[in-house]
Amino acid sequence: MRRGQVRPLLHRRGLRVHGRPRVHLRADQETRRGHLMPDLREQLRSILRGRVCLVGLGNVEQGDDGLGVRLAEALAHQASRLMALAPEVILAGTAPERWIGKLTNGAFDNVVFLDAVGCGAAPGSVVLLSADEMTARFPQVSTHKLALGLLARLIEANGRTKVWLLGVQPECLQPGSGLSPSVMAAIESLTALLAPQSEEALA
Repeated sequence: MRRGQVRPLLHRRGLRVHGRPRVHLRADQETRRGHLMPDLREQLRSILRGRVCLVGLGNVEQGDDGLGVRLAEALAHQASRLMALAPEVILAGTAPERWIGKLTNGAFDNVVFLDAVGCGAAPGSVVLLSADEMTARFPQVSTHKLALGLLARLIEANGRTKVWLLGVQPECLQPGSGLSPSVMAAIESLTALLAPQSEEALA
């Protein structure tokens, strides 16, 4: 989980951070009922076109920090139905740098990191960041060996690939605690959202 904090410019409904058109947070927990904002849905539809790689990050032994890996696992199961047309899914865990060669070779139009993000919002809230936003908010500090801001810059240096971070605010990072109910609900909603988007984008 990134230790840098996204400043919580919260309205009590789903918000957009000023000047950050790709950042979306849910303060009212409507993610658990699948009511993610329509503009987030539209942005994901655009991102999931072309060749896409979804990268699950986090430590499954540290409570909600494992949500990126668990979400990636759920999406990999869904993607198996789409065969060769499906987005590629990588379970990178706490070592995304091990995949840097694959991610920087220009084979993908979009790379989407899936991870726990401390954004100062209610547990289960969703945030979508571009590479520039990742660099600004998480330039160095990371539980991974290579900060995601730096990794995003390295990937985008090929001139073709765009990098994104789809994150969820964790509730509990206690070792051995498993996923919290709020994060499990967010994973369920995002899986339901992303899988149909993938099928529609590839249609």
